[in-house]
Amino acid sequence: MRKKLVWGAALVIVTAVAALAVHAKQDKSKRPSPPATAKCDLGGGKSITVDYSSPRVKGRKIFGAIVPYGEPWRTGANEATTFVTTGEAMVGGQHVPAGNYTLFTVPNKDKWSLIISKKTGEWGIPYPGADSDLLRVDMKASATAAPVENFTIAFDKGAKGCTLRMAWENTQASVDIGAM
Repeated sequence: MRKKLVWGAALVIVTAVAALAVHAKQDKSKRPSPPATAKCDLGGGKSITVDYSSPRVKGRKIFGAIVPYGEPWRTGANEATTFVTTGEAMVGGQHVPAGNYTLFTVPNKDKWSLIISKKTGEWGIPYPGADSDLLRVDMKASATAAPVENFTIAFDKGAKGCTLRMAWENTQASVDIGAM
């Protein structure tokens, strides 16, 4: 009886280790919402990198339906969207120290809010709450010229920094970012 118990426990352990190894090696690019990265060079060795997962519209109504208006959204899919700055920056006119953060947004029809959260390492949901916010800034929101199937975060280089731009379905939102 004891031998069977030992062999059974060993089999459970081997199966668990194998499952973890397979999960760790999973090709994230094959997910329905694959990983993507956006980078901004602020000059002087300072940069910002945003890592996110890019969900697809797939014929669905996104803003005001799947992503409700007026509520914090994880700004992508899967793991939380990260915002890493290697130097101090100004985001929408507010100071952001160098460091690792998580991005959330609050979409509305005419205006969005960008939330930079101090809490990191979580899955994309739930929103950890305002007590974890480093800052909230307004974003300009507008209609896109054409439908955007893949949720996209990008940086548009400008004279004094970058504009962080998010686009999906028929909406885009942006905020200016500069070095300090």
